[in-house]
Amino acid sequence: MRLSCLRSFTFRRSELILVTSGRLVFKAAALKGGFMILALECSTTSAKAMLFDPQSMEAVRVKSRAYPRQAASFGGVPGAQDTLSVIALAASLGKEVADGADVQALALGGTFHSLLLCSRDGVPLTPTFTWMYGGAQGLAARLRRDARYTLDYYQRTGCMVHALYPAFQLMQLRDEGFDFSKGRVFSQGGFLFYTLTGSHLETASTNSGGGLINIHEKTWDSQTLAEIGLPAGSQAPLATYLDSRPLSPAGAALLGLKSGIPVLPSYPDGALNQVGSGALDWGVMTFSMGTSAAIRLSVPSARLSQRPGTWCYLSPAAWLSGAATSGACNCVDWAKGLLFPAQSFADLEGMEADYEDMPHFLPFLFGERCPGWDDGKKGGFYGLSARHSPASMYFSVLEGVLFNVFQCYEILCAANTPPKKIKLSGGILHSPRWQQMCADIFGREISCEAVPHASLVGAAVLALEHTGRLGSIRDYRVKEGRPLKPDEKNAHLFARRYKGYLAHYAGG
Repeated sequence: MRLSCLRSFTFRRSELILVTSGRLVFKAAALKGGFMILALECSTTSAKAMLFDPQSMEAVRVKSRAYPRQAASFGGVPGAQDTLSVIALAASLGKEVADGADVQALALGGTFHSLLLCSRDGVPLTPTFTWMYGGAQGLAARLRRDARYTLDYYQRTGCMVHALYPAFQLMQLRDEGFDFSKGRVFSQGGFLFYTLTGSHLETASTNSGGGLINIHEKTWDSQTLAEIGLPAGSQAPLATYLDSRPLSPAGAALLGLKSGIPVLPSYPDGALNQVGSGALDWGVMTFSMGTSAAIRLSVPSARLSQRPGTWCYLSPAAWLSGAATSGACNCVDWAKGLLFPAQSFADLEGMEADYEDMPHFLPFLFGERCPGWDDGKKGGFYGLSARHSPASMYFSVLEGVLFNVFQCYEILCAANTPPKKIKLSGGILHSPRWQQMCADIFGREISCEAVPHASLVGAAVLALEHTGRLGSIRDYRVKEGRPLKPDEKNAHLFARRYKGYLAHYAGG
C-alpha cells in the first residue's frame, strides 16, 4: 500500500452483519442487580463483546460479528482494515450486551500484531495493518539476510525479523516517506482504549507482539525505535491492567453507559486466552486452533531458542514462550471449499481415508510464520496421484496443519522443558477426528478445553483483580477439560509420515 492510498483514508459507516457463528447468551436473572464487567475485543476477523458476572463467574451475554468486507480489507488491500468501522462495530456490540446492566468496569482486548498511525489529535492517518498485511515482506527479507542483525533483534525483542511485526511495517512506512513527526503510533486495542477514554496508553504485552519491546526490560526497545526513526512522544506510555482511565463522556455515549467507569488498557487476545484458560501456571501450554494456530507456554522468565524458530512475548503475569503458524482453519476452509463445497464439516467426519496412503500437505497457503519465518513460502500437496481420493486430500490437510505446529512444539520443548499439560481449544474441537489426530501426532494426552471466548473471559479476569474481586489473576481456575489419549498404532504411523513431511518441508 503506497502513501497515496494512506492519505485517502476516510471514515465510512459500515453495515453491521451478524454471522451465524456469533452467539448470544442471555440470563435474565443475572441482570436484576449487581456488579457487571464489560469486555470488548477487536480480533483479527471479528469484533466481540461479553457481559461478565463476577458473582457466578460466568458470561451473561456474548456477541460476536465478523467485520464487513469493506472494513476487513481497506481499499482492497489484504490485511489492512478500516479502523473506525472496526471500532464502531465493537462499540455497537458493547452497547447491545451492556443494555440494562450495571457495568462497573471495562476490559479491552486486541491482537498481538496490529498497527495504525494517527494525527496528534487522534485522527487515523492509515488503516489498521494486521499480521496478514504483507507490505513489509521485501524489507524484512532483505534484513533477514544479515544473520547477526536477525539474531541480535531476536535476542532483544523475542521476535523474528518478519513482515507480520509492526516494527517492520513502520520501517516500510518510513521508507515510503511517512512523516512520523506528525503522528502517534497505536495498536488497534490501544486505539479502542483511546476512543473510549481519550488517553493514549499501551501495554508492554501488546507491543511485545509488535517487535517493539525489549523482552528482558519490559520497556520500549530504544534501539528499534531509533532505527525506525520514531520521535519522542509518538509512542504511548506503557501501563498494566492495574492501571485504568475513566470512561469519557464520548465513550459513554457510544456504549450507553455512565461516564467515569474504569477502563483497563488493552491486552492481546493470545495473552488473554492464557488467562481465560486458567493456564498461567508454569509449564501449562495452550494450543489454540483458529484462523491461524498458536501454542503458548507460561514461563517465569524470557526463554529464547538458539535460533529464531519460536517467539517470546509478555503476558499480563510474566512471559509466554510460543509459536504461531499462518495455516490452520483457513487451510481447512480452503480444502473443504475446493473438495466438498456442498457438504458440511460434520459430513466429512465419517469419510473413509487411509492415513497410511495420503499425500503430504504443506500448509503454507498464506506464507510461513514459525518455525522458518519465510513469508514467501508456498504450500500444497506432495506425492499426489490419481489414486488419491478427495477424502485423503482433505485429511492430509488436517495432518499437515498439525505437523507444522508439531515442528514448532519440538523447538519449544528444546528451549524449555516439555509442558506438563496441553490445553487444546478452538475450531479443532468441532472435529473429533482432527482432535484424535492431534493427540496421535503429539504422542501424549491432551485436554480438550471447551472454554468459549477464552480471551474475553481473560479480559474480565484482569478486571476482577483490578477491582478487588479476585486476589490475583493466577487464582482464576477453569473446569478440567476432557482428556484425550493417543492411539498407539496411529501415533507410530504419524511419526513415520512426519519424517516425510519434514523432507518435503526442507525441499519446498
